[in-house]
Amino acid sequence: MTPDFGLIIVGDEILSGKRQDKHLSQVIDLLKRRGLSLSWCRIVGDDRARITGALRDAFASGDVVFSCGGIGATPDDHTRQCAAAALGVELALHPEAKALIEERMRDVAAEQGVPFEPNRPDNLHRYNMGVFPAGADIIPNPYNKIPGFSCQGAGGGAVHFVPGFPVMAWPMIEWVLDHRYAHLHRADSWQERSVIVFGAMEAALTPLMEALEARHPVKVFSLPSVDHPVHGRHIELGVKGEPGAVAPAYADLLEGLRGHGAQLGPEMVRSH
Repeated sequence: MTPDFGLIIVGDEILSGKRQDKHLSQVIDLLKRRGLSLSWCRIVGDDRARITGALRDAFASGDVVFSCGGIGATPDDHTRQCAAAALGVELALHPEAKALIEERMRDVAAEQGVPFEPNRPDNLHRYNMGVFPAGADIIPNPYNKIPGFSCQGAGGGAVHFVPGFPVMAWPMIEWVLDHRYAHLHRADSWQERSVIVFGAMEAALTPLMEALEARHPVKVFSLPSVDHPVHGRHIELGVKGEPGAVAPAYADLLEGLRGHGAQLGPEMVRSH
């Protein structure tokens, strides 16, 4: 069974509108390239109780979840602490993370032409970025070597924590997908077929949609529009799932729509 994939986005700046989220559309695309799809997304502000609750749900879900943001070491970064609280474990400096952070500090000192001073207060503070829940595994960061981390919950949910910066987060998410979930990748395994329906009401078509889902292992979707620039008022009605299941389900959908006397427009096929 392929697990569901989820996304948690952390940050007051998203909810206040100071920054526009870029992670949702990118994670959808990263999954789609691998024949996978996103099942849910949750956005929470920088509130420890809410972050802990979201992570507790994720760890109990059995899903594969990516959490973006809040893993730094400033006062408004709470995700590492909340992850430990949700798991019921202590925080500890991860030895591999410590080595990578120290490597990064040495690189910066060399770039600046100054000696590396590991005991300087600001450098000691930087080690906090490697303080993860006990038992965590690291996620490499190709941008600046400061790692993210992964944790497994007792309920089977795996949460992979990456920074909020897209330039770091996206390659780290790709690394997780390709190194830990390559066995789930599916080529040409998903298809969506739909048709534009004119002059019909969703309520009248609901029994047909329910019957299709009962007879076929697919998902049925209905996207109504009242002011489309080309088709005007219409419903895009379709089915999506494994290609072998989509074909007969779509044939049944068309037959059912014709039985309702629906006026049909263009048909669409999407796959990956």
